[in-house]
Amino acid sequence: MNIRTPLATAFLLATMIPAFAHGPTPQKVAEKIEIKAEPAKVWSVVKDFGALQSWHPDVAKSVVDGQERTVTLKKGGEFKEGLDVADDQQMELNYRLSGDAGDALPVSSYSAAIKIAPKDGGSEVTWEGRFYRADTGNEPPEGKDDAAAVEGMTSFLKNGLEGLKKKLEAGG
Repeated sequence: MNIRTPLATAFLLATMIPAFAHGPTPQKVAEKIEIKAEPAKVWSVVKDFGALQSWHPDVAKSVVDGQERTVTLKKGGEFKEGLDVADDQQMELNYRLSGDAGDALPVSSYSAAIKIAPKDGGSEVTWEGRFYRADTGNEPPEGKDDAAAVEGMTSFLKNGLEGLKKKLEAGG
């Protein structure tokens, strides 16, 4: 028996198995906006975990229960988020999806952070999210794939930042 045959077979199997076991890869989006308001004022609005609907145009309501909020979207659907950190010193809010986003967002899980920093006499707000697509199988259907997840999260973050800017620059 040739020793190369079992080695070649083992090598072939070792390289093929990862191809069949492939799942979703983590995705990331980050959006920024400048707001003509002092960082402390922006932070006072952002850190109120239960008041997302007061500045995010896509949110109908958000209700806080302890360290968790239930977010209901105007287009329909709801999801729960858990607050991890609200750091007054760094002006940073970190939270994550608790459970399933259902039909509200095309993701299966995410963590997000909103950071406020001084910029040109006002503020720069960065909102980023790390997430997985809604369907974590090897061949997700359209609308539950990586592209839909990136598009959905990008839209949600951008709309939120624009709503925050509008509220704060209007004196809210």
